[in-house]
Amino acid sequence: MTRAEALSWSYLRRHGLNSAKFRRQHPVRPYIADFARVAAKLVVEVDGYTHWSADELAHDSKRTKFLEGEGWRVLRVTNVDVYDNLDGVWRAIASLISPPAASRRPPPHAGEE
Repeated sequence: MTRAEALSWSYLRRHGLNSAKFRRQHPVRPYIADFARVAAKLVVEVDGYTHWSADELAHDSKRTKFLEGEGWRVLRVTNVDVYDNLDGVWRAIASLISPPAASRRPPPHAGEE
């Protein structure tokens, strides 16, 4: 686990994100996700500078497409995001695992739909 992943995991365990249970290094064959919220089918990848090469960007794109094809949502953040804006990273994750807000429109009148 990288330093940024360890920091992310520590923060996640400490703050809990609405009691959501995450797994670290979770297998989603043939890949291993840095973090996964299985109930929400959400994968969070923390990418360091090694992911910035053309080959790695292509590999990450292929991996993301595969995971999305299996019904997973994928959030990629960089180590820089974790170091400089950890609260923002976790707000983004929380927004993806929170239940959708109820419609604010009033219910239809009798006979309308």
